[in-house]
Amino acid sequence: MTHHSTDREAGAVEQYLEESLGLHLESLEKGREHARAAGLPAIEVSAGQGKFLQLLTEMIGARRVLEIGTLGGYSTSWLALGVGASGKVITCEFEPLHASVARENLERSGLADRVEIKLGAAQGTLDTLISKRAEAFDLIFIDADKRNNVVYLERALKLSHPGTVLVLDNVVRGGAILDDPSQLGNQEADVRGVQESLLWLRDHPQVSVTALQTLGAKGWDGFALARVV
Repeated sequence: MTHHSTDREAGAVEQYLEESLGLHLESLEKGREHARAAGLPAIEVSAGQGKFLQLLTEMIGARRVLEIGTLGGYSTSWLALGVGASGKVITCEFEPLHASVARENLERSGLADRVEIKLGAAQGTLDTLISKRAEAFDLIFIDADKRNNVVYLERALKLSHPGTVLVLDNVVRGGAILDDPSQLGNQEADVRGVQESLLWLRDHPQVSVTALQTLGAKGWDGFALARVV
């Protein structure tokens, strides 16, 4: 039988896969509930995507990870699981409430000692890391305001070494990347930011890149996956 996908069916399949593979970790799910209760938006990665980040971190042997966009610390927690007890995740968050909720969630899950939350505009945080000649990161996950994607990528490259993996989230946006941003109203800046970041990744001589589409409970989206060469 052929099944024609809808967002509802895709969400049901996503839930089935996550439950079948045991991806709902109790401590992390409590963190999601805490984030909801605190009024944070439900825009974090899915459990399957979080596990992907953990596995990717483990597969490349990453010990230093940079995250741009903490939210409630859900993706941060998966990355912290990936780096292991001896690793470090530095995560950038602009909103004080988000940072506070993330800190509480990381403490609850026993991962707080692996994570440093940098509060403030990410561009400033990244510039400070660069000026202080911070040790290069092995993996950088960018999931913040899309209009500044290129700003973040430019700085991420300065904080990388050959072999560093870059993950740029939300690059499909329900297919809106095919549209003229000037016709998209309040989505204009974000879609334009995604389009510009994809071209930046394509054209940069130090980057090898691809992109994959995703479909799940939150609809149609995707991520770019790149390696610094």
